[in-house]
Parts: sequence; C-alpha cells; structure tokens
Amino acid sequence: MRRLASLIVRSYKFLITFWIIAAIGMGYFAIQLPSLLEGDGFRTDGEYEKVENILQETFDFPASTLLVLFEQGEDESNESFRSTISNKLTELDQLPNVSSIQSPLKDESMKKENLAYASLHFDNESLNMAQVIENVKNITGGNEDITVTGAPVISEDINKASQNDLKRAELIGLPFALLILLIAFGTVVASLLPLIIGGMTIVIGFGVLALVGKEMELSIFILNIAPMIGLALSIDFALLFINRYREELQKQDKAAALITTIETAGRSILFSALCVFIGLAAMSVIRIDIFTNIAIGGTVVIAAAVLSSLTLLPSLLYVLGQRIHKWRIIPYETDTTPRWRKFGRVVMKHPVIIALVSFVILLIGVIPVSNMNLSIPTITALPESYDSRAAYEKIDAEFMGDSQSTAYVIAEREGGWLGSDGLEQMKQLQEKLKEPDTVNSVQTLYSESDIGSADKLAAALDRQQTREQLEPAIDQFIEDDQLMIPVQLSVTANSDEAQDLLYEWSNSDWEVTTMFGGQPKFNQEIYTEIFDKIGITLAIILVSTFIILTIAFKSVVIPLKAILMNIIGLSSTFGILVWLFQGGHFGMNETDISLILPVIVFSLVFGLSMDYEVFLISRIQEFYQETGDNTKATIEGLANTSKIITSAALIMIVITGAFAFTGVVPVKQIGVGIAIAIFIDATIIRLLLVPSLMKMLGDWNWWLPFRRKKRKSQTQT
Repeated sequence: MRRLASLIVRSYKFLITFWIIAAIGMGYFAIQLPSLLEGDGFRTDGEYEKVENILQETFDFPASTLLVLFEQGEDESNESFRSTISNKLTELDQLPNVSSIQSPLKDESMKKENLAYASLHFDNESLNMAQVIENVKNITGGNEDITVTGAPVISEDINKASQNDLKRAELIGLPFALLILLIAFGTVVASLLPLIIGGMTIVIGFGVLALVGKEMELSIFILNIAPMIGLALSIDFALLFINRYREELQKQDKAAALITTIETAGRSILFSALCVFIGLAAMSVIRIDIFTNIAIGGTVVIAAAVLSSLTLLPSLLYVLGQRIHKWRIIPYETDTTPRWRKFGRVVMKHPVIIALVSFVILLIGVIPVSNMNLSIPTITALPESYDSRAAYEKIDAEFMGDSQSTAYVIAEREGGWLGSDGLEQMKQLQEKLKEPDTVNSVQTLYSESDIGSADKLAAALDRQQTREQLEPAIDQFIEDDQLMIPVQLSVTANSDEAQDLLYEWSNSDWEVTTMFGGQPKFNQEIYTEIFDKIGITLAIILVSTFIILTIAFKSVVIPLKAILMNIIGLSSTFGILVWLFQGGHFGMNETDISLILPVIVFSLVFGLSMDYEVFLISRIQEFYQETGDNTKATIEGLANTSKIITSAALIMIVITGAFAFTGVVPVKQIGVGIAIAIFIDATIIRLLLVPSLMKMLGDWNWWLPFRRKKRKSQTQT
C-alpha cells in the first residue's frame, strides 16, 4: 500500500490532468444518459416474455398501445362530443406506424356517460415511442379534455419525473451537505473538495453508464438511484480522507501526510467499497433487469468514487498543501475529542444497560415488519400531478374493472387443433382451466360457437357455411399448431390468488405443451424470482462480508457482531418504513412497500454501513495494537472518529433523505429507507452498541482461531 501511496503522490500532475480530460470526455456522454433510459426494469426471462412474443408475432397482438381519454365538457352536446372523437381519431389514423385504432364510436363498451377512450395500436417493436407520443400529443394537445396515456406515456413521464426529482434532491441535499462539511472542517476550501469529488464521480459515472446504455436497456430508476449512491458515498469517502489528512498534516509534511492517509483512510475506503460491491454483485443474482441495472449503475459510480477519492483527491490535497486551511469561517477548535472521550467513558461504565436499551429500541422498530405488504410498482409510482396517471386511473376504474385480470394460455399440439382429436383435447383443456374458483371464463372455439361437444364442433367445421362463420374465431385463437386461450380471472393480477394459480398451472402436467402469460403470470414470475433467489443473495452478502472483515481486523468476533447488528438495524428500518408508508404518517401517502425496496436497501446499506464500521474499528484496532488495552482503545477510537462519522452519516442522510421530497414512489421509499438505516447505524449502533459490546467482550473482540495474538506491552508509551 505504501508503494501505491508514494506513486499517487509523485504522479499528482498526471492524475489531475487525466481527471480533467476524463471529465470533459465523459461529460459529453453523461448528458445523453436520460434519453437512453427506458422502462421500469421489471423484466425477467421466462414464460411471460415468450408468450408475449407469440401473442405479438403469431396472434397479432400490438407491440405497444396508447390510450386516448375523451371527456365530455359540461356544456358540450353528445353530437359535438362524438364529432370531436371522430375528427381526432381520423387525424390520428393518418399517423405513420398506427396499425389499428379501437374506437368508442364502434365499440360501445369503450364509452360511458361523459367519458370515452380509444386504443391506438402499434405493431413495430423498434418504434421510437417518444417520437410517436409527441406526434399523438401534437394532434390531441389543443383540447384540454383529451389526454394521452398508456404504458409508453407513463414510462416517458416517470423518466421526466425522475429527472425533475434528481434536480430537486440535489437542490435540497447539496446545500445541507456543504453546511455539514463547513461545520466539520471550518474552512471553505476543505469543505468544497468533497463536493468536487462527488461531482466528478457523477460525471464519470453517468458517462460510463451512457456508453453501457447504448449496448443494453437500462431502467429509468438508474437516473435517481445511481447518483444517490455515488454522490453520498464519494462525499463520505472524501470527508473521511480529508479528516485523516488534516490530522497527519499536523505531524509531518504534506507528502508524508498523504502517504499515511492513503495507507490508513485509503485502506478503510477500499474495504468499505468492497463491502458495497459485494452487496451489488449479490443483488444481480436475482435475474430481474432492475436489480442487474442497479448493480451495474452502483458498481460504476462507486468505482468512480473510489478512484477519485484515492487519486484525484490526494493530488488536489498535495497541490493545496497548507492552503487546505484557507478561508476559515468557523473558529478552529484545537481538540474536539474530549467531549467524545467523556461520552466513551460513560458507555464503558454502563455497557450492559446501554446495550439492552439499544436492543429494545431496535426491536420496537422491527414490530411493524410483520404487516409489510409488498407490491410491484405500477401507475402509482408516478406522481399524482401527472395527467397520464389521472387519465389511466379513470379508464381503469370506469372501463377495465378493478377486480379482474386476464391470463393467456398458449398450447401447442402436433397435428393442429381442428381435427377431431385436437378438438377433443381443446375441450379437455378448456374444462381443466375452468376448474379453479378464481376463473370467470375461458375463451375458445367452443365459447365463441356455443357448441358444447367436440363431435358437433367437428361436424360444424366440415360444413362450408358454418366453417365460414367460425373462420374469424379460428383466426383469433388458432395458428397452425398453436392455440391461444384468454382466461378471465375474478381477481386482480397482483393478488396472491392469481399468482398462486399461475404458479400451480405452470408446474402442472398438461397433455400438450403449455405456456402461460398475461399480467398475472408476469407478477408471479417477478415474485417467484425474488423469493427463490433472496436466500442466495443474503448468503453471498453475509459470508463475503464476514470473510472481508475477518481479513481486515484479524478477528472473527468483530465481523459476527457487525453482521448481527446490521441485520437488526435493517430490520428496524423496514419496520419504520412500513409504519411511514403503509400507515401514511408524516405526510406520506398510504401505499404498499415497493417489492424491490427490501432487496435494494439491504444490499446497499449493508455495504454502506460497513463504511463506518471499518473506519471506527480500524482506529480502535490501531490504538489496541499500540496499547493492548481494549477499553482504552475503544474510548480513543470512539473519541477520534465520532465527530467525523457523525458528519459523514449526516451527509449520507441529507443526500439520500432529500429524495423523500420527490414524486416517484419507489425512489422516495429507497431514499428514505437508506437515510433511516444510516441514521440508526450511525447513532444507536455505532455510538452505543458497538462500544458497549466492545467493552463487554474485552480481548475476545480480537480472537482469531489458530493464531496467537502478539501485542505490545501495555507499559509502553
């Protein structure tokens, strides 16, 4: 590490030049990132996607659909309302790439009292839907009673909301972060450096992600989650690094001070970043695009944070030298440790009581977890202020029916379905699909023809006249060896009943090759993938973290304590989130917890909190190796790190917590979740539980099997 540190210090001019060039080059790509993001990331390889492809390619289902909501004005006559619909749909039909339009003027089920809606279908999967939406809005935009909505519009609006949220979060979080840095350092120069490192991290990170986005589809949530992680962590790293450098600068010249800082604080940064990398890598085990995207995005920005903190920051510090103390606006306090040392002694005197009280507080927070309701983010992810959400909810409530959903069955049989054997198997398949109580109806040739037996239907198909009458239904449901069966369920797509039914069907033995699709199957696959892989994800995080911390601290007790406390702290965090969001407290709208939140918050915070664990225990370890006195080492480690850990935690809290004031619900929940978890970690866990348990366990903290501990004499000074 010393050689690397010396090389970094010697190469400061080259490194500064490199980062300036990299920022300019990556900045060009960074500004392109928002336009490259699309979709919510909820996609996984499975039957749902295969069935969707078959429905589009074989049974002419549209690749994309836009909905146009028409609302009749109070003073508008019925005739004028119908004329408006007719004129607008005629204009829309002239647009290129519109494959078909379902009109409320031809289908009365699409019109009710003063509301009507039309469906615009597009078959081309490679269409630039952003341009299509703009073209549609150019036609409908002149009338405030006409609103364009549908999945592509909602996705586009979530992208816009995410960009607005990022700006809002930065405007809230960064000024507070600067204030905390000014309080921590007292000088303008030292306080601005972490923000420079944070900005550089985001520019480089966004530039790399834009290049990645040209090769693979990235979720729109990357736009908020990546800078949330990267900015908070890079500022934290810089804060810890600068604090240690200023300490060392009082003892030695700037070059030696930087080398020592890289060896100590730099080592802590590497270990804590490695813990976060593990959490991100473990998250990608769950084969859903959003987790893969966040793993990629998080890895990129954290790598940029580590590199900038260990190369650019030392180079800037070397150039500044003693000017790091320039422009002081807060009086310099020569020694901030006495108060923390006094606090540490209090904890050392009452470790059992403090530990018990801390555990009780955390366990109270855990209680609401049992009531957690998880759901896949839908239209509710979009802020209520967006017209596309209001329009979609009106169409859903008035026309779709909020208690039903449709599953699609694709059955394949060699020899086709229109022979007597095929018709008999179709009948048996229909009857089996009808058996569950949650099935309202099953559509096949039998339901469309009102013929109840295979023999009669075969006879009808043999007669030319009836065959011609049934031809539209045949074209709708059958193509060569494939049969498409819509199954109407009496429960919503996100209900447990729908998911259980689709899981049971997918794992049943059928006489013919059968696949299932539709929204209920989509939800079932997402939930199944998460719950099947969550155990592996947690195991990777826990085992890897244990190994890394064991190597870092030459102890098995400290890693076990850290893992246990993190689990309890995160469980308490999830309980508080349930109370906040499901309970609708502190001005939060009542809503379910996003399905992705527990995985993302656990994977990220488990690594992020190790940042403070590594920093605190590293200092305790330094003092322990000098004195051999566990109690004294704990007090001194606490006294020398508490102020900076508290400042670092506050920065993490304001950067991530600023997303509480944003509109995209999953991002809001993730930001608030990380902020709460860090608050619990930096206060109850790091200031109370860690020192209490260090005192109670004594020298056992440093126990490592098969290794004899070597210590300096306690009498050494």
